[in-house]
Amino acid sequence: MKETKTKVCKYCKSEIDAKAKICPNCRKKQGGKLKWIIIAIVVIAILGALFGGGDDDSSSSSSNSTKTTTQASTQTSKSTKKATTQAPKATTEAATTEEKVPAEYLAALGKAESYGKSMHMSKQGIYDQLTSEYGEQFDEDAAKYAIEHLDVDWNENALAKAKEYRKMDMSSDAIHDQLTSEYGEKFTQEEADYAIQHLDD
Repeated sequence: MKETKTKVCKYCKSEIDAKAKICPNCRKKQGGKLKWIIIAIVVIAILGALFGGGDDDSSSSSSNSTKTTTQASTQTSKSTKKATTQAPKATTEAATTEEKVPAEYLAALGKAESYGKSMHMSKQGIYDQLTSEYGEQFDEDAAKYAIEHLDVDWNENALAKAKEYRKMDMSSDAIHDQLTSEYGEKFTQEEADYAIQHLDD
């Protein structure tokens, strides 16, 4: 005789056929209810991990991008602000520098221009005249400022002086000596050479 396999109903605990899907006593379905619940939970967990991770990456990427853009904007703003702040400062410093030039220096420059452009004197000759106790009596700093800011072509000054001496019927050698002499015009050797070379042009 073939033995019939049975199982116990999960709900009413009655013994029923092992293959029965519905209990004949309580009429409730038998089988893998718990199993399907577990499977559903696992599937939901996997899907959540997949989509949740993607969102996190996207959010992270978006956050990093926003952070980078913000930093770049901040740096640009700082650079612009710094440049804007420094420009007026440079202009102010230049104006202040001009304002700080002593009147004595400007007076020395005015005298130097007169000696250089009207009388065609040499650089050393002008400096000595500015500082001489028998001349303008400016201090050395004022005289140096005047010479440094004087716009004069010294070669042309030497040539102009040479032409004056030529009118006095002096020889080229004598003119050259007079141009370079420490008791004369005090031009440099190069300036005197230029003057002699162009004397009869």
